[in-house]
Amino acid sequence: MGVVKTSIGSQLIPRALWCAGGLDATLSGMNISFLGNWRKRRGPASGEALMGAQEEDPQGVAQLLSECELLRARASAAGIGLDDSTASLEALDQMAPRWRDDPDELPWLGNDAGLYLGTVIVRTVPGAVWQVWPNGRPIVRLASGREVDVVEAGHQWAADGAPELCQRYAEVAEA
Repeated sequence: MGVVKTSIGSQLIPRALWCAGGLDATLSGMNISFLGNWRKRRGPASGEALMGAQEEDPQGVAQLLSECELLRARASAAGIGLDDSTASLEALDQMAPRWRDDPDELPWLGNDAGLYLGTVIVRTVPGAVWQVWPNGRPIVRLASGREVDVVEAGHQWAADGAPELCQRYAEVAEA
């Protein structure tokens, strides 16, 4: 799998790999306050770091999960602005799926699509929050207690186009 990088501040860091496993490389080099204390106690970052960070700094984790840099770049190139709205999900559903021709990009874009879907849900559905499983995989927990694996939904969308992101959002918003 190719390496996708994102910049935070002046540093380049590896992009989140919930789809390909491993937060160790992902979170190293990021200037996120909760990681420094965690590393002092436990060593390299893992899913536990993100899970614990959720309790200490939920807004910081939400910001990290909302980056979706590859998806934002592809959407921008297609003339689509991602403003964390349901309308932007509909626009993404209409985007030509050129990433399907690149087996290295497909899981990255699917991951980002899932994180973006989760970001829209958390920002627009009352009571929805990010939750991190012990393995480091982010999901969205609804006020009802239902958990939605948005990363899996993003992978399905990137691979098949179905269910559409706006359809998945509608199903979640109804609950």
